[in-house]
Amino acid sequence: MKTKKWMSLAAMAGLSLYLVIGAAAPAQAMHIAEGFLPVQWAALWWAISLPFFLIGLRSLTRITRQTPELKLLLALAGAFAFVLSALKIPSVTGSCSHPTGTGLGAILFGPSVMTVLGGLVLLFQAVLLAHGGITTLGANLFSMAIVGPFIAYAVYHLILKTGHQKAAIFLASALENLLTYVTTSFQLALAFPAASGGVWAAFLKFAGIFAFTQIPLAISEGLLTVLVWNWLQTYNRSELETLNLIKQ
Repeated sequence: MKTKKWMSLAAMAGLSLYLVIGAAAPAQAMHIAEGFLPVQWAALWWAISLPFFLIGLRSLTRITRQTPELKLLLALAGAFAFVLSALKIPSVTGSCSHPTGTGLGAILFGPSVMTVLGGLVLLFQAVLLAHGGITTLGANLFSMAIVGPFIAYAVYHLILKTGHQKAAIFLASALENLLTYVTTSFQLALAFPAASGGVWAAFLKFAGIFAFTQIPLAISEGLLTVLVWNWLQTYNRSELETLNLIKQ
């Protein structure tokens, strides 16, 4: 048991080190950098994202009132997303690649809650770290804190039906990461269609560039999330039982 615990911690440290080293140079971007989107597109993504954020705020308030003992786990889910999404790798002009970390929280608390936690992560990074910005917050919120968590939640429950929980967690986190960047590519393609081929040609170009960095990052995030899940099963078993994620 003790050997297994140390092997798990060593694997978590190794993957974390890989992600830190991979984030070579700082980039002034978070998915889409401040001021990069035309005004009409920035406003549209704000309008689409705001209702999801308000619904998530209501879910978060309900959870903290009904089960206050889960606040530490909520904080951990937010911190996990903050740390992973702060590891930037320069990619498409006006944007960058990084892990997102929203899959773990979506599995634990549902996608609506991660819309709020992910939104706060994006806001803090825009204000404190100059990653992203206020004008593009709606677009970044939609891709990382709405599409990503909802994909993670759906994939997790779909794969869970096969009885393989670890595989469900890995695929949910990895695909959440990838689909976040598919959405970012689509957002950029809509705002900047190619002169020849339009939106579809631009989407292929943006997604193709992101793929070089995002596919290995997605696999790494999936593995890291499984390791964190193992840690939670060992040290936060009662909280997972409260959330009906493991059997009592």
